[in-house]
Amino acid sequence: MNTKDTTKYMEFLKALQEMRTYLLLWATQAFSGLGSAMTSYALVIWSYTQKGSALMTALLMVSSYAPYVLLSIFAGALSDKWNKKITMLVCDTVAALTTVVVLVLLQKDALQIWHLYLINGINGLMNTVQQPASEVAVTKVLPKKYYQRVGGLSYLASSLHSIMTPIIATAILGIAGMGAVVAFDLFSFGMAFVTLAFLIRIPEDGEAYGEKEKLFVSVKQGISYLRKERGIFDLILFLAAINLVASIYDAAFPAMMLSRNGGSERVLGIVNTVIGLTTLAGSILASLIRKPKSRVRVICNSLLFSMSTENFLLAFGRTPLVWCIGGFLGWIAIPLMSTNLNAIMRLRVPEQVQGRVYAVRNSLQFFTIPIGYFLGGLLVDQVFEPVMALQAKESVLVRMFGSGKGSGAAFLFFVIAFAGIFVCLYFRRDRQIWKLEEETTE
Repeated sequence: MNTKDTTKYMEFLKALQEMRTYLLLWATQAFSGLGSAMTSYALVIWSYTQKGSALMTALLMVSSYAPYVLLSIFAGALSDKWNKKITMLVCDTVAALTTVVVLVLLQKDALQIWHLYLINGINGLMNTVQQPASEVAVTKVLPKKYYQRVGGLSYLASSLHSIMTPIIATAILGIAGMGAVVAFDLFSFGMAFVTLAFLIRIPEDGEAYGEKEKLFVSVKQGISYLRKERGIFDLILFLAAINLVASIYDAAFPAMMLSRNGGSERVLGIVNTVIGLTTLAGSILASLIRKPKSRVRVICNSLLFSMSTENFLLAFGRTPLVWCIGGFLGWIAIPLMSTNLNAIMRLRVPEQVQGRVYAVRNSLQFFTIPIGYFLGGLLVDQVFEPVMALQAKESVLVRMFGSGKGSGAAFLFFVIAFAGIFVCLYFRRDRQIWKLEEETTE
């Protein structure tokens, strides 16, 4: 090993040491997230096979995101006051208890759709409180110079979930049933809980910022910060509009994959696995590349590329191969976008107010997600599928999108492709967002 290689090796070991706490937290939380993702995946399939309705299935996500959107603005203020580690442990425990309830109901053959709505609502509430605490915890345990890599690692966990969830969940469902999937979820929770409780130390300020302030005063400070930071505010609105389009996509996606000619549970799993592999590749790339000259340009171009490719291929494609190509093109640049978005937020927002600012951001950026899920399910069931069912065999729409159940979802993908492109082009002209290039320093 020459001197240059030795230096790189020593730098690598130093980076591992400096990131050790974060990596341990990331790995165990990612494992727990895999268990939760498997349960959610299995329950989506279960609910759609029970009712055959895109709207009923989409309401599962609506019930998860509704409390998140409504209460995030207060959760961040509380997060800045509360001990981050205890907050994360309590929220994880409550979420695990709801998983136990699912397991019991399954064993008694008493599980109903409305049970899942209620359980998802509770889990959404826990996620609302935990998410800003987790964001601040990462800031506290990680040196600033590794923010770029952390963005990539975050998507690495997400992509691994996308790859492994359909493979493992489908295998366990086929061999041991739904109860075994839930049991794996509980096991992964236990691993993450023990690690966080006994092996990870999250520094807490001796006197938390705003510790004696009233809740509404803290919330007001988060809102006031965004009112002054117009570039950050407009960037949040940009992502809110993208989330509206993306959640319509998410609501229509399983409905099309499970009902279209050539689609099935197996095909849904294959396409999701391809998307997972793609985000894995993208996250590795985002972790390795250097800081770009323009973070804003990367964000805008990544989203525009995604919106102008995948939706069209899902709309016009008739085979799993074309759908997989669409998944690849739609997701390859998303980790890079997310990495640069997270870096801008962490660099721009002071650490002492990150919890409350992130919480206000969550309410603004994610409030469109439950709306999009509801609209997506409603549009598939009540508008696009009925329209396609009325078409003659030789009509233009049938030649474009096919016939039978699932063709309406394909038609919807065609529409939201143009909606996504319009959103990207509109916000790309926002001067306040581009000013972040001048103001963000590292």
